[in-house]
Amino acid sequence: MTTTPLHPLVTEARRLADGLLAPSARRVDQEGVPAGHIEAVRRSGLLGVSAPEEYGGAGAPDPVAREVAEILAGACCSTWFVQTQHHTPVRLLTKAEPGLPARERLLRPLATGELLGGIAYAHVRSVSRVQVRATDERGGLRFDGTVPWYTGWGLNDVMLLAGVTEADEVVFAFTDARERPGLRPSPPMRLAALTAARTVSVELDALRVPEDAVVLRTPREEFARVDLPRSTNTSPAVFGVAYAALDLLGDTADERRTARSLRARLDEVRARAYALADHPVPHEHVEERLALRTRAYDLLRAATTAAVVAGGGRAMSLDSPAGRLAREGMFLLVQGQTAPVRQAHLAALASL
Repeated sequence: MTTTPLHPLVTEARRLADGLLAPSARRVDQEGVPAGHIEAVRRSGLLGVSAPEEYGGAGAPDPVAREVAEILAGACCSTWFVQTQHHTPVRLLTKAEPGLPARERLLRPLATGELLGGIAYAHVRSVSRVQVRATDERGGLRFDGTVPWYTGWGLNDVMLLAGVTEADEVVFAFTDARERPGLRPSPPMRLAALTAARTVSVELDALRVPEDAVVLRTPREEFARVDLPRSTNTSPAVFGVAYAALDLLGDTADERRTARSLRARLDEVRARAYALADHPVPHEHVEERLALRTRAYDLLRAATTAAVVAGGGRAMSLDSPAGRLAREGMFLLVQGQTAPVRQAHLAALASL
């Protein structure tokens, strides 16, 4: 659903979705995201949607980036999930101090799609324990511990890795996304949904990273403060998958009526959620952001359930787009989940 003037990258995302991603989504779901899909995303320019123009990116505004994400997620959620990891290192490098060695070395190849980035930092959101310890050593850092989730293994070129120091400081640094002494991936995880996204855990045993690979050091408390509004906003993928599920309805009058009703409610929540995402003060309206995120989950669940109900027994086949979207919707319930998000969602479910 377009709410902004048509941007060339939105047109490109639709071309890629209609011509490649959606037609092969069933196969990808069962066999894994192929390198050819990532190569197509690289060539499309979508990896640089939000990157600065002076570094080879498109410098597109946030509404364009959100719409691109919706389109990709609705067409093939697994491919979307691999490539969406890339945008976090791009944003972090864009905000970094000019002249920082990691910024000058990596921002351009990431913005142009020459390199694909992945992220290994969700574990630092845990307040109960430190899963990856970063230790300052002469000339750089040593990382030890376990990264529980790393998506895109075998497809990504570089990894944005985070650990916590003894001084309770979060350190972000870049390293190559390949097996070597000090960095060992698990076999690919078999998950209830998005196994295709090539997710592994990563064991770190005295992995040494040079100081010039560091992009950010920040107190853990400050990281949590900055991360809060980011994690309470609704992911565009939720809307993309929900709209894709509603697109499967239409064979009967009952299906069309259901689709119209749910689409109208999705449109309303989407507009309100994106308005808050664009709010100039990111730490305001946190409760409303959480409520809208929870409401979006409700509508996602209703949309994918409607697609399954309309599909009947066919929806139980692994070949069924309705069944695939329902599993992808389940995955999105926990993607990017933090303690405040979990608490708000459970409280909303308890009041049903």
